Amino acid sequence: MPTNVIMPQMGESVAEGTVTRWLKKVGDRVERDEPLLEISTDKVDAEIPSPAAGTLTQILVRENETVPVNTVVGVIDGEGAAVSAAQAQPATPLPGPELKDAEAAPGLPANAPSVSRDKIRSSPLVRRIAREHNVDLAYVRGTGLGGRISKKDILAYLAQPGSQRAIPPTAPQPATPTPSSVPPAVSAPAPAAPPPAGTVAGATQVVPMTAMRRQIAEHMVASKRTAAHVTTVFEVEMTRVFELRAQYAAAFEQRHGIKLTFTPFFVRAAVEALKQYPIVNASVDGNNIIYHRDINIGIAVALDTGLIVPVIKHADEKNFLGVARAVQDLAGRARSKRLDVDEVQGGTFTITNPGIFGSLFGTPIINQPQVAILGVGVIEKRPVVRDDAIAIRPMVYLALSFDHRLIDGAVADQFMNKVKAVLENWEESVV
Repeated sequence: MPTNVIMPQMGESVAEGTVTRWLKKVGDRVERDEPLLEISTDKVDAEIPSPAAGTLTQILVRENETVPVNTVVGVIDGEGAAVSAAQAQPATPLPGPELKDAEAAPGLPANAPSVSRDKIRSSPLVRRIAREHNVDLAYVRGTGLGGRISKKDILAYLAQPGSQRAIPPTAPQPATPTPSSVPPAVSAPAPAAPPPAGTVAGATQVVPMTAMRRQIAEHMVASKRTAAHVTTVFEVEMTRVFELRAQYAAAFEQRHGIKLTFTPFFVRAAVEALKQYPIVNASVDGNNIIYHRDINIGIAVALDTGLIVPVIKHADEKNFLGVARAVQDLAGRARSKRLDVDEVQGGTFTITNPGIFGSLFGTPIINQPQVAILGVGVIEKRPVVRDDAIAIRPMVYLALSFDHRLIDGAVADQFMNKVKAVLENWEESVV
């Protein structure tokens, strides 16, 4: 039976991907999970494994073509029958750029090739890196097929001292990044880009949605339409966590090479609560409840182009240090677009942090097919009553949005009471 190879969804707000390289050609035999092609999005460069064993009979999307997610890019015949080139679309790459002798240019090695800027071949990720570092790709040597510039090429170029980075006035201006109003996350936001030009009519301006914005809208509406959203908000005192962080921050960073942040505390507290209330770690499939044995915590990370949720797999098997390392590693690689496919899939519960933007609390939308998401508000000192006296304490609001189809209010509040208890009476060693 034929098996379709599709362009995968590489993150919540990713709407499209580019086929950068086919690792097999039409007629080749391929095994299940064997690397089949490479793709690139604005967030992740990834190697896509074959979904089945058999023969690659069709390549429907050629190299350097960009298509929406879930588009069929190729077909594998599971019966393994050989196919001639005449029977299927050939896997011929797009024409490559014409190489010519390098001309003298500041910062450009004399033996480096230069290509016509209108023929430069690169992925969306490479073009984004070039924009971020003000690099003219005409100065970058491409080692890929037909001179294609890969992520490895541009990173190697940036590592060279005195590299030519300024984009000349005659170079085509890069596309303006689209701003994205997405649920806040654990990483610091990038400066918003100006909105794209639209049609001005009187006192209004009509700007069409980008593909990414449409995709976010579809996900959010689908989740609200699918789940019966209810939100409960708890106030938590963070004195114990504050004291531990102040006491051990310097030693923690010196010993482990990473900063001691608040995020691992919230992850560990959520894990303990999920262990006690596994229905919050479940999902709904029709009239069935699916209980997940693994606790995989998604950590929402805001990028300049959207939102991505890398997942800490088997978070229940990690101690505080293990969670802290995972948070820093995944968030860092999310911002540099270096996540693997598996690292943005399989989450069973999500934590998002609108507090870094100053929000007291939010009512986040559930990340389907999960049944709950925890929103962390800003941590700030506030006057509270303790022993009939007014005291100043570091406080935070935690908001749990949950699917009322599966989780009753009493269970949601019990879950949150457990999170609150763990944070306010922290016992686990942080060093």
